[in-house]
Amino acid sequence: MPLLLAGKKVLVVGLARSGAAAARLAVREGARVTVTDRHGAAELSEALAPLEGIGLTLALGGHDEADFTTADLVVLSPGVPPTIPALVAARRAGVPVLGEVEFAWRLLDGIPMVAITGTNGKSTTTALTGRLFQEDRGTFVGGNLGTPLSELALSRAKVDAAVVELSSFQLEGIERFRPRVGAILNLTPDHLDRYAGMEDYAAAKARLFGNQQPGDAAIANERDPRAMAAARSTRGDVVTFGFGPRAPMSARDDGEVVRWTGPTGEPERYRIRSRALRGRHNRENAMAAIACARLMGVPGPAVQRGLDGFPGLPHRLELVREQGGVEWVNDSKATNVDSTVVGLSAFPAGNPTVVLILGGRGKGAPYAPLAPFFPGRVKTLLTIGEDAPAIEREFVGLAPIESCGDLATAVSRAARIVAPGDVVLLSPACASYDQFRSYEDRGETFRRLASAVEPT
Repeated sequence: MPLLLAGKKVLVVGLARSGAAAARLAVREGARVTVTDRHGAAELSEALAPLEGIGLTLALGGHDEADFTTADLVVLSPGVPPTIPALVAARRAGVPVLGEVEFAWRLLDGIPMVAITGTNGKSTTTALTGRLFQEDRGTFVGGNLGTPLSELALSRAKVDAAVVELSSFQLEGIERFRPRVGAILNLTPDHLDRYAGMEDYAAAKARLFGNQQPGDAAIANERDPRAMAAARSTRGDVVTFGFGPRAPMSARDDGEVVRWTGPTGEPERYRIRSRALRGRHNRENAMAAIACARLMGVPGPAVQRGLDGFPGLPHRLELVREQGGVEWVNDSKATNVDSTVVGLSAFPAGNPTVVLILGGRGKGAPYAPLAPFFPGRVKTLLTIGEDAPAIEREFVGLAPIESCGDLATAVSRAARIVAPGDVVLLSPACASYDQFRSYEDRGETFRRLASAVEPT
Protein backbone atom coordinates (compact mmCIF):
# COMPACT_ATOMS: atom_id res chain seq x y z
CA MET A 1 0.00 0.00 0.00
CA PRO A 2 1.51 3.39 -0.97
CA LEU A 3 2.11 6.04 1.65
CA LEU A 4 -0.54 8.78 1.92
CA LEU A 5 1.33 11.84 3.15
CA ALA A 6 -0.95 14.80 2.38
CA GLY A 7 -1.23 16.92 5.53
CA LYS A 8 0.93 14.52 7.57
CA LYS A 9 3.79 15.70 9.75
CA VAL A 10 6.99 14.09 8.43
CA LEU A 11 10.36 14.45 10.14
CA VAL A 12 13.45 13.74 8.04
CA VAL A 13 16.53 12.97 10.14
CA GLY A 14 19.92 13.61 8.58
CA LEU A 15 20.58 16.10 5.84
CA ALA A 16 22.97 14.29 3.54
CA ARG A 17 22.10 13.57 -0.10
CA SER A 18 19.53 10.91 0.80
CA GLY A 19 17.88 13.05 3.47
CA ALA A 20 17.59 16.07 1.19
CA ALA A 21 16.00 13.95 -1.56
CA ALA A 22 13.57 12.36 0.92
CA ALA A 23 12.59 15.79 2.23
CA ARG A 24 11.85 17.08 -1.26
CA LEU A 25 9.82 13.96 -2.00
CA ALA A 26 7.76 14.33 1.19
CA VAL A 27 7.03 17.98 0.35
CA ARG A 28 5.90 17.00 -3.13
CA GLU A 29 3.54 14.44 -1.61
CA GLY A 30 1.86 17.19 0.43
CA ALA A 31 3.44 16.52 3.84
CA ARG A 32 4.36 19.14 6.42
CA VAL A 33 8.09 18.50 6.56
CA THR A 34 10.73 19.24 9.18
CA VAL A 35 14.37 18.36 8.59
CA THR A 36 16.67 17.88 11.58
CA ASP A 37 20.43 17.41 11.67
CA ARG A 38 23.02 17.63 14.44
CA HIS A 39 25.19 19.86 12.21
CA GLY A 40 24.57 23.53 11.72
CA ALA A 41 23.65 25.44 8.56
CA ALA A 42 27.26 26.43 7.81
CA GLU A 43 28.31 22.78 7.59
CA LEU A 44 25.28 21.83 5.50
CA SER A 45 25.27 24.57 2.88
CA GLU A 46 25.56 22.17 -0.07
CA ALA A 47 22.73 19.91 1.15
CA LEU A 48 20.52 22.90 1.98
CA ALA A 49 20.72 24.47 -1.47
CA PRO A 50 18.04 22.27 -3.13
CA LEU A 51 15.69 22.82 -0.18
CA GLU A 52 15.49 26.59 -0.47
CA GLY A 53 12.00 27.95 -0.99
CA ILE A 54 10.14 24.63 -1.03
CA GLY A 55 8.26 25.20 2.22
CA LEU A 56 9.79 23.07 4.93
CA THR A 57 11.11 23.69 8.45
CA LEU A 58 14.76 23.32 9.40
CA ALA A 59 15.80 22.22 12.89
CA LEU A 60 19.59 22.24 12.73
CA GLY A 61 22.40 22.02 15.24
CA GLY A 62 20.80 19.23 17.30
CA HIS A 63 17.64 17.19 17.76
CA ASP A 64 14.48 18.18 19.66
CA GLU A 65 12.82 15.05 20.97
CA ALA A 66 9.40 16.67 20.64
CA ASP A 67 9.85 16.81 16.85
CA PHE A 68 10.28 13.04 16.89
CA THR A 69 7.47 12.05 19.25
CA THR A 70 4.84 14.31 17.62
CA ALA A 71 5.59 13.31 14.02
CA ASP A 72 3.30 11.09 11.95
CA LEU A 73 6.33 9.57 10.26
CA VAL A 74 10.11 9.73 10.71
CA VAL A 75 12.35 9.16 7.67
CA LEU A 76 15.93 8.25 8.50
CA SER A 77 19.05 8.94 6.44
CA PRO A 78 21.38 5.92 6.38
CA GLY A 79 24.23 7.66 8.21
CA VAL A 80 22.12 8.25 11.33
CA PRO A 81 22.37 5.47 13.95
CA PRO A 82 18.91 4.08 14.71
CA THR A 83 19.74 4.01 18.42
CA ILE A 84 19.95 7.76 19.08
CA PRO A 85 17.71 8.66 22.06
CA ALA A 86 15.23 10.76 20.08
CA LEU A 87 14.55 7.85 17.69
CA VAL A 88 14.11 5.48 20.61
CA ALA A 89 11.56 7.92 22.05
CA ALA A 90 9.74 8.13 18.70
CA ARG A 91 9.37 4.36 18.47
CA ARG A 92 8.23 4.22 22.09
CA ALA A 93 5.55 6.78 21.18
CA GLY A 94 4.38 4.57 18.31
CA VAL A 95 5.75 6.78 15.53
CA PRO A 96 6.76 4.72 12.48
CA VAL A 97 10.43 5.10 11.47
CA LEU A 98 11.40 4.26 7.88
CA GLY A 99 14.76 4.37 6.17
CA GLU A 100 15.05 6.52 3.04
CA VAL A 101 15.10 3.45 0.77
CA GLU A 102 11.91 2.04 2.28
CA PHE A 103 10.25 5.47 2.12
CA ALA A 104 11.07 5.95 -1.58
CA TRP A 105 10.19 2.36 -2.49
CA ARG A 106 6.68 2.75 -1.08
CA LEU A 107 6.15 5.76 -3.33
CA LEU A 108 7.28 3.95 -6.48
CA ASP A 109 4.73 2.11 -8.58
CA GLY A 110 5.91 -1.49 -8.54
CA ILE A 111 9.16 -1.00 -10.49
CA PRO A 112 11.06 -4.33 -10.48
CA MET A 113 14.06 -4.01 -8.17
CA VAL A 114 17.49 -5.58 -8.20
CA ALA A 115 19.39 -4.87 -4.97
CA ILE A 116 23.07 -5.56 -4.36
CA THR A 117 24.96 -5.57 -1.07
CA GLY A 118 28.19 -6.91 0.42
CA THR A 119 31.29 -5.58 2.12
CA ASN A 120 33.42 -5.16 -1.01
CA GLY A 121 32.67 -4.78 -4.69
CA LYS A 122 29.07 -3.66 -4.46
CA SER A 123 29.57 -0.34 -6.28
CA THR A 124 31.32 -1.98 -9.24
CA THR A 125 28.75 -4.78 -9.36
CA THR A 126 25.84 -2.34 -9.19
CA ALA A 127 27.29 -0.16 -11.96
CA LEU A 128 28.03 -3.21 -14.11
CA THR A 129 24.59 -4.73 -13.55
CA GLY A 130 23.04 -1.39 -14.46
CA ARG A 131 25.09 -1.35 -17.66
CA LEU A 132 23.84 -4.83 -18.62
CA PHE A 133 20.22 -3.78 -18.01
CA GLN A 134 20.63 -0.52 -19.92
CA GLU A 135 21.64 -2.49 -23.01
CA ASP A 136 18.07 -3.79 -23.07
CA ARG A 137 15.70 -1.52 -21.12
CA GLY A 138 15.27 1.79 -19.33
CA THR A 139 16.95 1.37 -15.94
CA PHE A 140 17.61 3.51 -12.88
CA VAL A 141 20.98 2.86 -11.21
CA GLY A 142 21.64 4.28 -7.76
CA GLY A 143 20.95 3.81 -4.07
CA ASN A 144 24.17 3.91 -2.08
CA LEU A 145 25.91 4.37 -5.43
CA GLY A 146 25.42 8.05 -6.14
CA THR A 147 21.72 8.76 -6.66
CA PRO A 148 19.24 8.12 -3.82
CA LEU A 149 16.14 6.07 -4.62
CA SER A 150 14.05 9.08 -3.59
CA GLU A 151 15.37 10.88 -6.68
CA LEU A 152 13.77 8.23 -8.87
CA ALA A 153 10.44 8.73 -7.10
CA LEU A 154 10.82 12.49 -7.45
CA SER A 155 11.59 12.34 -11.17
CA ARG A 156 8.54 10.21 -12.04
CA ALA A 157 10.80 8.81 -14.78
CA LYS A 158 9.40 5.93 -16.80
CA VAL A 159 11.86 3.11 -16.20
CA ASP A 160 11.48 -0.63 -16.58
CA ALA A 161 13.76 -1.62 -13.69
CA ALA A 162 15.90 -0.25 -10.88
CA VAL A 163 19.33 -1.55 -9.85
CA VAL A 164 20.35 -0.28 -6.42
CA GLU A 165 23.36 -0.67 -4.18
CA LEU A 166 22.36 -0.98 -0.52
CA SER A 167 24.63 -0.61 2.50
CA SER A 168 24.03 -2.29 5.84
CA PHE A 169 22.94 1.11 7.18
CA GLN A 170 20.26 1.39 4.48
CA LEU A 171 19.12 -2.17 5.07
CA GLU A 172 18.56 -1.42 8.76
CA GLY A 173 15.74 0.91 7.72
CA ILE A 174 13.70 -1.41 5.50
CA GLU A 175 10.43 -3.09 6.52
CA ARG A 176 8.60 -4.25 3.39
CA PHE A 177 11.18 -3.51 0.68
CA ARG A 178 11.24 -6.52 -1.63
CA PRO A 179 13.78 -6.89 -4.44
CA ARG A 180 12.85 -9.28 -7.22
CA VAL A 181 16.55 -10.23 -7.23
CA GLY A 182 18.95 -9.61 -4.35
CA ALA A 183 22.68 -10.29 -4.39
CA ILE A 184 25.20 -10.48 -1.54
CA LEU A 185 28.80 -10.51 -2.71
CA ASN A 186 30.77 -11.19 0.47
CA LEU A 187 30.86 -10.45 4.20
CA THR A 188 34.04 -9.41 5.98
CA PRO A 189 34.46 -7.32 9.15
CA ASP A 190 33.36 -3.72 8.60
CA HIS A 191 31.56 -0.93 10.48
CA LEU A 192 32.23 -2.65 13.78
CA ASP A 193 32.10 0.76 15.43
CA ARG A 194 28.34 0.62 14.72
CA TYR A 195 27.67 -3.10 15.24
CA ALA A 196 28.35 -5.23 18.30
CA GLY A 197 30.12 -7.80 16.13
CA MET A 198 30.04 -9.72 12.88
CA GLU A 199 26.76 -11.43 13.74
CA ASP A 200 24.96 -8.10 14.02
CA TYR A 201 26.60 -6.81 10.84
CA ALA A 202 25.65 -9.98 8.95
CA ALA A 203 22.09 -9.78 10.27
CA ALA A 204 21.77 -6.25 8.87
CA LYS A 205 22.93 -7.46 5.45
CA ALA A 206 20.58 -10.47 5.55
CA ARG A 207 17.58 -8.12 5.81
CA LEU A 208 17.91 -7.77 2.03
CA PHE A 209 16.23 -11.17 1.62
CA GLY A 210 13.69 -11.07 4.45
CA ASN A 211 10.70 -10.00 2.35
CA GLN A 212 11.38 -12.10 -0.73
CA GLN A 213 8.73 -14.58 -1.85
CA PRO A 214 8.67 -17.67 -4.06
CA GLY A 215 9.63 -16.58 -7.56
CA ASP A 216 12.24 -14.12 -6.28
CA ALA A 217 15.95 -14.95 -6.19
CA ALA A 218 18.85 -14.51 -3.76
CA ILE A 219 22.33 -14.58 -5.28
CA ALA A 220 25.38 -15.32 -3.12
CA ASN A 221 29.09 -16.00 -3.33
CA GLU A 222 29.54 -19.74 -2.82
CA ARG A 223 32.96 -19.34 -1.17
CA ASP A 224 31.61 -17.06 1.58
CA PRO A 225 29.73 -19.00 4.30
CA ARG A 226 28.23 -15.86 5.84
CA ALA A 227 26.94 -14.64 2.50
CA MET A 228 25.45 -18.04 1.76
CA ALA A 229 23.76 -18.14 5.17
CA ALA A 230 22.22 -14.72 4.54
CA ALA A 231 20.90 -15.77 1.11
CA ARG A 232 19.34 -18.92 2.50
CA SER A 233 16.97 -16.79 4.55
CA THR A 234 15.04 -16.06 1.33
CA ARG A 235 11.73 -17.70 0.48
CA GLY A 236 12.82 -17.56 -3.15
CA ASP A 237 15.48 -19.43 -5.10
CA VAL A 238 19.13 -19.42 -4.00
CA VAL A 239 21.53 -18.84 -6.90
CA THR A 240 25.30 -19.02 -6.47
CA PHE A 241 28.40 -17.74 -8.23
CA GLY A 242 31.99 -18.86 -7.97
CA PHE A 243 34.90 -20.63 -9.62
CA GLY A 244 34.96 -24.19 -10.88
CA PRO A 245 32.70 -26.59 -12.78
CA ARG A 246 29.14 -25.78 -13.82
CA ALA A 247 26.37 -26.23 -11.23
CA PRO A 248 22.56 -25.85 -11.30
CA MET A 249 21.24 -22.27 -10.90
CA SER A 250 24.68 -20.70 -10.89
CA ALA A 251 27.32 -18.59 -12.60
CA ARG A 252 30.69 -20.37 -12.70
CA ASP A 253 34.05 -19.11 -13.95
CA ASP A 254 36.15 -21.98 -15.34
CA GLY A 255 39.18 -19.80 -16.01
CA GLU A 256 38.21 -19.02 -19.59
CA VAL A 257 34.52 -18.14 -19.65
CA VAL A 258 31.64 -17.62 -17.25
CA ARG A 259 29.06 -20.36 -17.62
CA TRP A 260 25.55 -19.35 -16.59
CA THR A 261 22.96 -22.01 -15.84
CA GLY A 262 19.55 -20.51 -15.18
CA PRO A 263 16.07 -21.88 -14.49
CA THR A 264 15.86 -23.57 -17.91
CA GLY A 265 19.02 -25.59 -17.26
CA GLU A 266 20.48 -24.56 -20.63
CA PRO A 267 24.13 -23.48 -20.23
CA GLU A 268 25.26 -20.11 -21.58
CA ARG A 269 28.81 -18.76 -22.01
CA TYR A 270 30.01 -15.20 -21.40
CA ARG A 271 33.48 -13.77 -21.87
CA ILE A 272 35.04 -11.18 -19.54
CA ARG A 273 37.20 -9.10 -21.88
CA SER A 274 37.03 -5.55 -20.48
CA ARG A 275 40.22 -4.45 -18.73
CA ALA A 276 37.96 -2.66 -16.26
CA LEU A 277 37.06 -6.15 -15.00
CA ARG A 278 40.55 -7.55 -14.59
CA GLY A 279 41.35 -9.52 -11.45
CA ARG A 280 39.66 -12.39 -9.65
CA HIS A 281 37.51 -10.06 -7.54
CA ASN A 282 36.09 -8.40 -10.64
CA ARG A 283 35.34 -11.75 -12.22
CA GLU A 284 33.25 -12.47 -9.13
CA ASN A 285 31.53 -9.11 -9.56
CA ALA A 286 30.84 -9.97 -13.20
CA MET A 287 29.36 -13.36 -12.32
CA ALA A 288 26.97 -11.73 -9.86
CA ALA A 289 25.98 -9.13 -12.46
CA ILE A 290 25.36 -11.79 -15.11
CA ALA A 291 23.14 -13.71 -12.70
CA CYS A 292 21.15 -10.57 -11.83
CA ALA A 293 20.62 -9.69 -15.48
CA ARG A 294 19.69 -13.13 -16.77
CA LEU A 295 17.31 -13.82 -13.88
CA MET A 296 15.50 -10.62 -14.83
CA GLY A 297 15.32 -11.57 -18.50
CA VAL A 298 18.05 -9.39 -20.00
CA PRO A 299 18.89 -11.23 -23.25
CA GLY A 300 22.25 -12.95 -23.52
CA PRO A 301 23.58 -10.77 -26.38
CA ALA A 302 22.77 -7.63 -24.38
CA VAL A 303 24.64 -9.09 -21.40
CA GLN A 304 27.75 -9.71 -23.50
CA ARG A 305 27.60 -6.21 -25.02
CA GLY A 306 27.35 -4.69 -21.55
CA LEU A 307 30.30 -6.74 -20.27
CA ASP A 308 32.44 -5.70 -23.23
CA GLY A 309 31.51 -2.03 -22.97
CA PHE A 310 31.77 -1.56 -19.21
CA PRO A 311 34.19 1.33 -18.54
CA GLY A 312 34.65 0.66 -14.83
CA LEU A 313 34.27 3.13 -11.99
CA PRO A 314 36.62 6.03 -11.32
CA HIS A 315 39.50 5.36 -8.92
CA ARG A 316 38.98 1.57 -8.92
CA LEU A 317 41.66 -0.04 -11.12
CA GLU A 318 40.83 2.70 -13.63
CA LEU A 319 42.99 2.73 -16.74
CA VAL A 320 43.71 6.43 -17.16
CA ARG A 321 46.36 6.24 -19.87
CA GLU A 322 48.06 3.76 -22.15
CA GLN A 323 51.00 4.92 -24.20
CA GLY A 324 54.17 3.33 -25.44
CA GLY A 325 53.04 -0.02 -24.10
CA VAL A 326 52.75 1.35 -20.54
CA GLU A 327 49.46 1.33 -18.60
CA TRP A 328 48.78 3.97 -15.93
CA VAL A 329 46.18 2.64 -13.50
CA ASN A 330 44.38 4.69 -10.84
CA ASP A 331 43.32 2.60 -7.85
CA SER A 332 43.13 5.53 -5.41
CA LYS A 333 40.02 4.00 -3.81
CA ALA A 334 42.39 1.44 -2.24
CA THR A 335 42.61 3.24 1.10
CA ASN A 336 43.51 0.14 3.14
CA VAL A 337 45.85 -2.83 2.82
CA ASP A 338 43.14 -5.36 1.89
CA SER A 339 42.05 -3.19 -1.05
CA THR A 340 45.62 -2.91 -2.31
CA VAL A 341 46.01 -6.70 -2.07
CA VAL A 342 43.02 -6.96 -4.40
CA GLY A 343 44.41 -4.29 -6.74
CA LEU A 344 47.91 -5.75 -6.93
CA SER A 345 46.67 -9.32 -7.40
CA ALA A 346 44.71 -8.17 -10.47
CA PHE A 347 48.02 -8.22 -12.36
CA PRO A 348 49.51 -11.63 -13.12
CA ALA A 349 52.68 -12.77 -11.41
CA GLY A 350 55.66 -14.20 -13.26
CA ASN A 351 57.42 -11.14 -14.63
CA PRO A 352 57.88 -7.99 -12.51
CA THR A 353 56.09 -5.25 -14.43
CA VAL A 354 54.29 -3.18 -11.77
CA VAL A 355 55.69 0.14 -10.62
CA LEU A 356 53.68 0.46 -7.43
CA ILE A 357 52.93 3.77 -5.70
CA LEU A 358 52.13 3.25 -2.02
CA GLY A 359 51.59 5.61 0.89
CA GLY A 360 49.60 8.36 2.50
CA ARG A 361 48.13 8.51 5.97
CA GLY A 362 48.32 5.01 7.44
CA LYS A 363 45.44 3.43 9.32
CA GLY A 364 47.53 1.48 11.84
CA ALA A 365 47.19 -1.85 10.04
CA PRO A 366 50.32 -3.82 9.13
CA TYR A 367 51.48 -3.77 5.52
CA ALA A 368 52.81 -7.34 5.74
CA PRO A 369 49.79 -8.90 3.92
CA LEU A 370 51.08 -7.22 0.74
CA ALA A 371 54.47 -8.92 0.88
CA PRO A 372 53.46 -12.22 -0.81
CA PHE A 373 52.25 -10.25 -3.83
CA PHE A 374 55.59 -8.53 -4.49
CA PRO A 375 57.71 -11.37 -5.93
CA GLY A 376 57.14 -11.69 -9.66
CA ARG A 377 54.92 -8.60 -9.78
CA VAL A 378 56.50 -5.45 -8.34
CA LYS A 379 59.37 -4.02 -10.37
CA THR A 380 59.83 -0.93 -8.19
CA LEU A 381 58.08 0.48 -5.11
CA LEU A 382 57.65 4.26 -4.98
CA THR A 383 56.51 5.66 -1.62
CA ILE A 384 54.67 8.86 -0.80
CA GLY A 385 53.08 10.52 2.23
CA GLU A 386 53.26 10.29 6.00
CA ASP A 387 53.54 6.53 6.31
CA ALA A 388 56.32 6.10 3.73
CA PRO A 389 59.01 5.20 6.33
CA ALA A 390 56.87 2.38 7.77
CA ILE A 391 56.11 1.07 4.30
CA GLU A 392 59.76 1.13 3.27
CA ARG A 393 60.81 -0.85 6.36
CA GLU A 394 58.21 -3.51 5.59
CA PHE A 395 59.40 -4.29 2.05
CA VAL A 396 63.19 -4.13 2.26
CA GLY A 397 64.65 -6.75 -0.07
CA LEU A 398 61.40 -7.50 -1.90
CA ALA A 399 61.81 -4.84 -4.61
CA PRO A 400 63.84 -1.69 -5.28
CA ILE A 401 62.36 1.10 -3.13
CA GLU A 402 62.48 4.84 -3.80
CA SER A 403 61.12 7.48 -1.42
CA CYS A 404 59.35 10.12 -3.51
CA GLY A 405 57.55 12.20 -0.87
CA ASP A 406 54.64 13.32 -3.01
CA LEU A 407 52.58 12.01 -5.90
CA ALA A 408 54.00 14.40 -8.51
CA THR A 409 57.52 13.19 -7.77
CA ALA A 410 56.40 9.55 -7.85
CA VAL A 411 54.72 9.95 -11.24
CA SER A 412 57.77 11.75 -12.63
CA ARG A 413 60.08 9.00 -11.37
CA ALA A 414 57.79 6.26 -12.71
CA ALA A 415 57.86 7.84 -16.15
CA ARG A 416 61.67 7.56 -16.17
CA ILE A 417 61.90 3.89 -15.16
CA VAL A 418 59.03 2.22 -17.02
CA ALA A 419 59.43 0.13 -20.14
CA PRO A 420 56.90 -1.24 -22.63
CA GLY A 421 54.73 -3.85 -20.94
CA ASP A 422 54.93 -2.18 -17.52
CA VAL A 423 52.05 -0.91 -15.37
CA VAL A 424 52.22 2.16 -13.13
CA LEU A 425 49.74 1.40 -10.35
CA LEU A 426 48.57 3.95 -7.78
CA SER A 427 47.10 1.70 -5.08
CA PRO A 428 48.11 3.51 -1.89
CA ALA A 429 46.84 1.26 0.96
CA CYS A 430 46.44 4.50 2.93
CA ALA A 431 44.03 7.35 3.45
CA SER A 432 44.65 10.48 1.42
CA TYR A 433 44.18 13.22 4.00
CA ASP A 434 47.85 13.98 4.59
CA GLN A 435 48.17 15.51 1.10
CA PHE A 436 44.71 15.47 -0.51
CA ARG A 437 41.08 16.33 0.27
CA SER A 438 39.89 12.81 -0.51
CA TYR A 439 40.78 9.66 -2.40
CA GLU A 440 38.91 11.18 -5.36
CA ASP A 441 41.16 14.23 -5.25
CA ARG A 442 44.22 11.97 -5.11
CA GLY A 443 42.99 9.89 -8.05
CA GLU A 444 42.15 12.93 -10.14
CA THR A 445 45.60 14.35 -9.44
CA PHE A 446 47.17 11.07 -10.57
CA ARG A 447 45.05 11.12 -13.72
CA ARG A 448 46.18 14.67 -14.51
CA LEU A 449 49.84 13.95 -13.80
CA ALA A 450 49.84 10.73 -15.81
CA SER A 451 48.17 12.44 -18.75
CA ALA A 452 50.89 15.09 -18.75
CA VAL A 453 53.80 12.60 -18.92
CA GLU A 454 55.80 13.16 -22.08
CA PRO A 455 56.31 10.02 -24.19
CA THR A 456 59.86 8.71 -24.17
